[in-house]
Amino acid sequence: MKIGVPKEIKSQESRVGLTPSGAEMLIRNNHQVFIQSQAGVESGYTDNEYKDVGCTLLSSIEEIYEIGEMIVKVKEPIEPEYSLIQEGQILFTYFHFASSLELTKAMMKSKAICIAYETVEVDGTLPLLIPMSEVAGRMATQQGAKYLEKPQKGMGILIGGIPGVAPVNVLVLGGGVAGTEAAKVAAGMGANVTILDTNLKRIRQLKEFMPANVTCLYSSKTTIESLLPNTQLVIGSVLVKGAKAPKLISKEMLASMPKYSVIVDIAIDQGGCFESSKPTTHQNPIYLEDDIVHYAVTNMPGAVPFTSTQGLTNATFPYALAIANKGWEKACQDDLALKKGLNIINGDIVYPEVADAFSLKLKNI
Repeated sequence: MKIGVPKEIKSQESRVGLTPSGAEMLIRNNHQVFIQSQAGVESGYTDNEYKDVGCTLLSSIEEIYEIGEMIVKVKEPIEPEYSLIQEGQILFTYFHFASSLELTKAMMKSKAICIAYETVEVDGTLPLLIPMSEVAGRMATQQGAKYLEKPQKGMGILIGGIPGVAPVNVLVLGGGVAGTEAAKVAAGMGANVTILDTNLKRIRQLKEFMPANVTCLYSSKTTIESLLPNTQLVIGSVLVKGAKAPKLISKEMLASMPKYSVIVDIAIDQGGCFESSKPTTHQNPIYLEDDIVHYAVTNMPGAVPFTSTQGLTNATFPYALAIANKGWEKACQDDLALKKGLNIINGDIVYPEVADAFSLKLKNI
């Protein structure tokens, strides 16, 4: 199979879809790998490293899309890429369709095979989302701490406090991978942390291994409302697989928070879990609404591409190899986890949550 790896063109996205070692393994399996020049530079991989393992370097994104039978990316295609995608072409990347009707319609129109990293599922877990959730969760606390600083428009408070001065109260919505990582980092920095979740089994698990400065509670609107007035940092990490994130904090609820406190919305890729959230970029990561600092960067792990690219491709490579070796249909028949990654096929939506998000027709496969 001819595999194309374009340079990401989303704002401030520095990751690349395939490492040189991954490309080498594909080539050893008799596939051809075409890399756009400079695609890996910001992740620490030079053109020569790809060339040395047998990749063919192409100068433009147009050439990559023209030759690739499968396109391996990191982020969803954006508008300049829509017209480059060919009918029947396999796109293997993050899509987060439920957050964008425009993207969904564009991929339906392209009649491509859209396999989404974020919905590949093994025993209730999302193995291709986990490494980036780990990165985003840890970054959420890191960024929250930074934007609590006065020069960054925050209230001017140190997350861990000092002896004689109270630390920050951190509220984490969602006890999944991202929320757990956010809570661990916040606790390690000395904050008072509360994690909310609706899964009692998960709450019990968290209680077993979290340090003493982390409280695990059952999530409800009443609980959230009671905590907000004394919370300086809220991290939203709620995930509903393949669907829009629920809005857990309304615009009205912002008024109860301390002025210039910070909210970080990890769920922004799926529409965000705060009603006041709107997507931001690493270039312009924050905005103020009702005197609350909002951080809602849609590709948080893109800020640390050295770490993120390796973590992501460690997880995605075995699936990319299976698709290349067998073709997408046979690979999905043989592996139900990969089959769950199918979102759009030849213009038809085949993933229920995407169809539900926009009241569009679902095709049963």
